[in-house]
Amino acid sequence: MASAPETITVELPAPTRADLAIGIDIGGTGMKGGIVDTRTGQLVSDRFRIPTPSPATPENCAEVVREIVSELQSRELSPAEDSAIGIDFPAIVKNGVTLSAANVDESWIGADLQSIMSEALGGRTVYALNDADAAGLAEAVYGQGRDQEGLIAMITLGTGIGSALIMNGQLIPNTELGHLEIDGHDAESKASARAREREDLSWKKYGKRLRRYFTHVEMLFSPDLFVVGGGVSKNPEKFLPYFEEDVKTPIVMAQLRNNAGIVGAAIWAHGQPKEVVKRSA
Repeated sequence: MASAPETITVELPAPTRADLAIGIDIGGTGMKGGIVDTRTGQLVSDRFRIPTPSPATPENCAEVVREIVSELQSRELSPAEDSAIGIDFPAIVKNGVTLSAANVDESWIGADLQSIMSEALGGRTVYALNDADAAGLAEAVYGQGRDQEGLIAMITLGTGIGSALIMNGQLIPNTELGHLEIDGHDAESKASARAREREDLSWKKYGKRLRRYFTHVEMLFSPDLFVVGGGVSKNPEKFLPYFEEDVKTPIVMAQLRNNAGIVGAAIWAHGQPKEVVKRSA
């Protein structure tokens, strides 16, 4: 397994409001938000979490987002009230529209997430992206991929297999590499953490399945670094020995864990206006 990048501590002045951004992570069981110092990727106060409503329709989720933003914005250290909000969502998200629905209500398919949330927030600007993309972006900028040039592939092993590709700090969205067909099967149906539990696989057998998956992704994309996330990443010694030697790309475990989605959503929103200005210059 590749070693983690060296950590260098630099004292920074207290963040200004312009340094802060709100990120919200919408999941199947919980919706959580936080205020992120975009200079460091650190949360400046505790996360705020509310259970995902049932049914998790756009209208019901929008009400929860309004509550989360209201709570975060009321804190002493908070971003400007007209700053953009970042939201990640468990779906393919293209131009702010959700094209699928995983673990949320099917009414989200084809919904304009950005417009729905902006309206719920009184017209405040919202930028949305896929949840795995948010986690991968955060990991690339502030976690294991910081200062890493080239292509980073983040793979999350959980209920399914999530993926994110980041090239020199630029996100390539909605890759959905968990749905690659390998040996006639959808990859995540055989190599996700849920598949291991469902089939009661030994770690050796599961590791061999991961070897098949990671070598296939490596052959297709030739990344410069693999970052592995999801619950199993807490115990790499249980599965990594069964495939690490067969993968030429360095492999590291994700660092930001439960905060990755919030951080990625926040920096996605914080960076968007700058990108728009740069493209139109």
